[in-house]
Amino acid sequence: MQLIATCPFGLEAVVGRELAVLGYTDQKTEDGRILFEADELAIARTNLWLRSADRVSICLGRFSATDFGELFDQTRELPWAEWLPQDATFPVRGKSVRSQLHSVPDCQAIVKKAIVSALQDRYHLDRFPETGPEFAIEVSLLKDIATITLDTTGVGLHKRGYRTWVGAAPLKETLAAALVQLSYWNRDRHLWDPCCGSGTIPIEAAMIGRNMAPGLKRKFAAEHWSTTVAKHWKEARDEAKDLMKPPGSGEILGSDIDAEIIPKARRHAEQAGVADEIVFEHRAIEASKPRHPYGVMITNPPYGERMGDESAAEQLYRRIGEMFAANETWSWYVLTAHSGFEHLVSHRATRRRKLYNGRIECTYYQYAGPRPPKVES
Repeated sequence: MQLIATCPFGLEAVVGRELAVLGYTDQKTEDGRILFEADELAIARTNLWLRSADRVSICLGRFSATDFGELFDQTRELPWAEWLPQDATFPVRGKSVRSQLHSVPDCQAIVKKAIVSALQDRYHLDRFPETGPEFAIEVSLLKDIATITLDTTGVGLHKRGYRTWVGAAPLKETLAAALVQLSYWNRDRHLWDPCCGSGTIPIEAAMIGRNMAPGLKRKFAAEHWSTTVAKHWKEARDEAKDLMKPPGSGEILGSDIDAEIIPKARRHAEQAGVADEIVFEHRAIEASKPRHPYGVMITNPPYGERMGDESAAEQLYRRIGEMFAANETWSWYVLTAHSGFEHLVSHRATRRRKLYNGRIECTYYQYAGPRPPKVES
C-alpha cells in the first residue's frame, strides 16, 4: 500500500532519512509529505519510530476532480468496506488549494456521502451508527488533484506522552528531534542546551542516543481498528523494545534561568525513561560555560515573536556570541526567528536552514566546530 508521512516544511529530508533507516526507501517527496510504499506492518512501525513527522496516513486514492460528480464517483469506487466496519466513526476533514472545487465544506460533504453510499452496498444499511473506532478521513485538493487519506495516528506524533506540562512557548517534540538529527551530535558526544525550558531537546537527544522509539509509550488510532492492521502492533512494539541501546558516553546537560521549570524538566525526563542520562541545572546563560573541551550546543532560545521581549532576546544572543568566541571547539546550533541573529552574535553561520516553529518562520543557524580528537585505545 502507499502510505504518507506528513511533516512541517523543511523537514522532508529528515523524515525521508528516518523512513530509509526503517527500510522504506521507495519514496516520493512532496512539500510537507513523503509518500512511500510499504506493507501493513509499516503502519505500526512508522508510527512508533518516526521522530520528526506529524502523522502517518494511508493513501486510498489520488485522482483528478474538477467537479463534484467526479469527486463523488471516484471516491465511491475506493475500497471503503475493506477498511471501515459497519460501526466505524468516520469524520471527514478537507482542504483545497488552487483547485476548482474550492468549497471545503462541500467537498467534505460529497466525500462523506460517497463513503456512505459505498458502505450501504456492502452492509445493506440505510444509516450507520458511527459508534465504533474512529477512522479519520481527509480529502485534500491541490491543483484539481484529490488525495483521499485515512489517518492511522490519531493525536499527532509530537505527543510522545512524557510532556505533561507545557510552557508559554513550547517547542514540539518532533521539531526538537529534528534539530538534534540535523546536528553533528551523537551518543558519545557531549550535548548542552542552555535554554532547555521543559527539557524537550535534551530528552529527545537522550531517546535518540538510546534508540528508543518515541511512540512506545502512547496509543495510536489504528491500534483500535478491527482490521488486520491491529495485529501488527505487538510485533512492532516488541521489535522496538529489543532494539533499545544502553546510554552512550556523552553527557547531556540542560540548564535554564527559570528555577521553577527545572523540576518540570526532570519530571518529563523521568516520564520519558531517560532521567538518569540528563543533568538539569538552574543556571543563567551569563554564568554558564561548556564543561568539556568538545561538544555540541543545541538550543531554541527566547526570541521576540515567541516571548514578546526583543531587547532581552538580543542581549541573550550577544552572550551566546561571546560563548562562540570562547569555545571554538564546540559546534553550535540555534533556532530563532530573529533576522539579525548573525549580526548580534558576530559570527556567520556555516549553514542555515529555514524551519517552522508552529507558524513562526525560523532559521536554524549551524556553526560546525572541529571533530574531537580520537581517543587512543
